[in-house]
Amino acid sequence: MKLHLILLGLLSLISFALAWTKEDYEIFDLVSAIEATEGKGTTFYSWLDISPKATSGDINKAYRKKSMQLHPDKNIGVKGINERYARLGVVAAILRDSERRERYDFFYKNGVPRWRGTGYYYSRYRPGLGSVGVFLVILTSSLQLVVQRMNYKKDLERIDRFRTKARQAAWGARMIPQPGAKKVRVSLSNNMEDDDAPTARYVDMLVEGEHVYLLGDDEPVLLDANVAVKPSMGNTWAINLAKSLVHKVLPQSNSSSEETAAGQDQPADPATSAEEDTDAGDGTDAGGASTPGGSKAVSASAISKVGGRRRKVAPKKK
Repeated sequence: MKLHLILLGLLSLISFALAWTKEDYEIFDLVSAIEATEGKGTTFYSWLDISPKATSGDINKAYRKKSMQLHPDKNIGVKGINERYARLGVVAAILRDSERRERYDFFYKNGVPRWRGTGYYYSRYRPGLGSVGVFLVILTSSLQLVVQRMNYKKDLERIDRFRTKARQAAWGARMIPQPGAKKVRVSLSNNMEDDDAPTARYVDMLVEGEHVYLLGDDEPVLLDANVAVKPSMGNTWAINLAKSLVHKVLPQSNSSSEETAAGQDQPADPATSAEEDTDAGDGTDAGGASTPGGSKAVSASAISKVGGRRRKVAPKKK
């Protein structure tokens, strides 16, 4: 509901901005300039010292009187007097024209809008390429952060749904906790009606008390809110790009290279070599990666279906 109201307000602002003409922009500029030089709240009428219902004769008489006061020849050395004198002539011309005066009276009664449209500000301030680039970076990063928050909320809902499914499969429809750990198969479908479909995919889960674990080919993964990736400005494309550029541009520290060289000069420890040979015989290399003869790595496809990242936690043994 709030989103609809925001969109409606934006559409209203856009419609008003599109309805403003070049003459309206001229009035906006004059109002801002007069308030800056003559005082806050000064209007066309108050500047000429006439009533809003003044006739053309009254306007001409007031203009002649005011122009004599602001004439540059009588105000030699006064800063900005030429601009004020020229501005007075434009104001008098607007008030003499019935259509332009009617348009000014509209803003005089309802107030000059704060937001005057992108075309108004662009034509007057004309941001450079750098300013436009910074604006686009901030805008796209903010939108990406909004999308992250939406995905995070969906991931939490998805995790809660799969935890509920697993508990129902383990404890029954009444959801009465059962002692011990129980392995169940849970459908990855979002709707309960699709659980029995031929194309439905299932994953193995382990329910132990209040904890639900996602089973893979290796260690179980505790399924809770920590699995979902929290939204962060540091995960936006602009920050990630800046980090990658910093790592590429900055030279590597000399300490790491010196440690590597020192490690190569030192003789190998026989006991360490024997342990490495034993590990290699078991099918696992020194870095912990699985070899064809060793154990398989835990599958990440099921984690991505549930949502978020993996967090390996072994279940309690009883």
